[in-house]
Amino acid sequence: MMRPRATSLLVGLGLLLLATGVSRPVAAQGYFDQYAIEDILARNVDNLDDLPEVYYEYAVLNDPSGNSVVARNRFYSRIGNGDTEKGRERAQLIELLNRQTVENTLLGDTLVVPTRYGLDFRAYSPFPRYYPGAHSFEKLFIIHKKIQAFAAYEYGKLSRWGIVNTGNPDSTATPTGRFNFNWKVEERVSTMSPPGEEWTMRWVFNFHAARGIHIHQYSMPTGGPTSHGCVRLIDADAKWIYDWADPWETTRGHMGPSSGQGKILNPGTMVLVIGDDPEGPPQPFEYKVRYPVLKRVDLPSNPHDVSPGTNQQEMWDRLRQQQALR
Repeated sequence: MMRPRATSLLVGLGLLLLATGVSRPVAAQGYFDQYAIEDILARNVDNLDDLPEVYYEYAVLNDPSGNSVVARNRFYSRIGNGDTEKGRERAQLIELLNRQTVENTLLGDTLVVPTRYGLDFRAYSPFPRYYPGAHSFEKLFIIHKKIQAFAAYEYGKLSRWGIVNTGNPDSTATPTGRFNFNWKVEERVSTMSPPGEEWTMRWVFNFHAARGIHIHQYSMPTGGPTSHGCVRLIDADAKWIYDWADPWETTRGHMGPSSGQGKILNPGTMVLVIGDDPEGPPQPFEYKVRYPVLKRVDLPSNPHDVSPGTNQQEMWDRLRQQQALR
């Protein structure tokens, strides 16, 4: 399949990038309305093979008069094919993919825009739609620190993906390795809350009981790793995972923090935390001269190839090896 032809604007941008030695657009910071994008994340097709290939283009936020409001409206009109309101709706997808908002993009900066809109969000996934190494796993959850994103697989088929923030690598990095979901709770106040202030986390699902590392909903920054070790998600994603993944089974039931949970009978859904921490905001695209290319994630051949992240994982590994010898 041939890639879409670049417009004169994109060619001009490519020449500018080449001439100035700039390898990628400037990454602006900002926050987006995570609740406004639930419809985008909810789109779902029955057959992944029905999803088309998506390509990407550059779009520069500009206006000859230097008016940023006019520039944004010009941008909305362009991506909406002349319909500004449609463009505003499509911009929500663009903000997810770029990890930055149109509102906080400066004049002259560049955003990456897809060639197709309104698709199942999995069409834009950097994760493979099928993961052969996980075909025997009923459920598998993956956090990739380099691209700051997650993927949920069922028998090797991509069920959902989304963007995240992991821990600050300079102080409280999210640990890499193989884990399992443990206990969960709908709402919890963070132990890192400053005096006189409560940081309330929703849809909390723990995967490192000893360190208290969870995934949870929180105000979703568009930059890089920034948390105190936990993994932050958009509300719709956190709620979906909360309902989808399985917690551990203990002699005291499924729920509850690590203290006093009783004997662990069965682990919860496997969690892989892979990839190096990015330097600054994640860069989900490779910025070629004429067009950007979505970076694809390479997954381990077998999930068990990822080193165990806790003593709990080492215990399950020993049990699994013993069962294989029987």
